[in-house]
Amino acid sequence: MVPTWIERTKLLLGGKAVEKLSQKHVLIIGLGGVGAYAAEQICRAGIGALTIADGDTIHESNINRQLPALHSSVGQPKAEYIGKRLLDINPNLKLTVIQEYLRDERLTALLSHKYDYVVDAIDTLSPKVFLIHDALRFGQRVVSSMGSGGKLDPTMVRISDISESHGCPLARILRKRLHRLGIRQGVKVVYSPEEVPENATRPCEGEPNKKTTIGTISYMPPLFGCMIASVVVRDLLND
Repeated sequence: MVPTWIERTKLLLGGKAVEKLSQKHVLIIGLGGVGAYAAEQICRAGIGALTIADGDTIHESNINRQLPALHSSVGQPKAEYIGKRLLDINPNLKLTVIQEYLRDERLTALLSHKYDYVVDAIDTLSPKVFLIHDALRFGQRVVSSMGSGGKLDPTMVRISDISESHGCPLARILRKRLHRLGIRQGVKVVYSPEEVPENATRPCEGEPNKKTTIGTISYMPPLFGCMIASVVVRDLLND
């Protein structure tokens, strides 16, 4: 029997599709402004198993754009906090919470398991390249978020293969890095070609893989996360 909370989804998709989604397992790495919204929408769509990973805690500077960020939640572990929220949405969710920064061998080991989809919502370049490279090496399907910072116009956000992305500085650098590894296509991305104003960036200190901090409006990271969720759900339904 379909739980009451997902009856509207069944009305749209049909019972077989809801059952299909309940058998899928999605890995989401990065639970910031984009990743947390992606995780929630994927959960609310009825995906049966989620593995979520992020080593960060909630900061006051996250409040303008991140789903778990409230004055009352500042300082709490991000992955654990979001995990509790997801189980409150779907108590039957098969959930694995990884409250740590995933790097090198640890990330490789995680990606060696079979998932139905991998969501890359990391906002630093080197780990992003490593994640995509290893995910493809293990035959995983990947959707990756490009930069939502510095953007204001939601109508310019697009979904494409990375080879077709343009106008996004992060996507351009990522393409170059992946080309060196022999990867030119096969990764879906959510991106916007909207130009970032020069005055919206400042140098970033203390993060080795991140050179600048970019100003961000409240609604753009959630929009990126929702579009990522749409990629995952629609592709899984089309399997």
